[in-house]
Amino acid sequence: MALAHDELILDAAHKWMSETFIKKTREPRGNDLEVYDAIKPLLDSGAIYHCGPVVAGLDTKAYRFVAAGPTTSTREEPYQGDVMRHFKVKAVIGKGGMGAKTLAACQEAPGVYLHAIGGAASLIAQTVTRVLGVYKMEFGVPEAFWVIEVADFPAVVTMDAHGKSLHAQIETSSKAALEQLIAQPY
Repeated sequence: MALAHDELILDAAHKWMSETFIKKTREPRGNDLEVYDAIKPLLDSGAIYHCGPVVAGLDTKAYRFVAAGPTTSTREEPYQGDVMRHFKVKAVIGKGGMGAKTLAACQEAPGVYLHAIGGAASLIAQTVTRVLGVYKMEFGVPEAFWVIEVADFPAVVTMDAHGKSLHAQIETSSKAALEQLIAQPY
């Protein structure tokens, strides 16, 4: 999970946040409370970026993102809405869109979902101007909470705070077009 100084990335991280601090089905252990205290203000009015970065400089801690393409967001659907509400997240960035729970959270938070360009990992990595920190490295490099600063990050809003989802609109119109094609005789 990359916390892009207003942005984040994750898989294990969403589950950890949900189970430990939102649903409280898991007791905090180790440095969990310290990490929570550190990321809570970063996420407040911030953003989460669904990404599994490739990071250079791990041995020296002079971190540099080499690849930072978006990962598919739908696997975070069970957690994303609760995470947005609890941490007051204003934006989620990924690819592929999200479901009804996240769309509802976008309205409640309020917030937005932004679609980043898949297949542009090295281009997007160039928008990372600084790595400000990292938390929960025990989750692994792609799953850790990376606090990053970005400039000119290429993304477009596809789910908004008014309940509109470009993903749902395209799915509906695509389905209708497919049904028309199937109904046509050869």
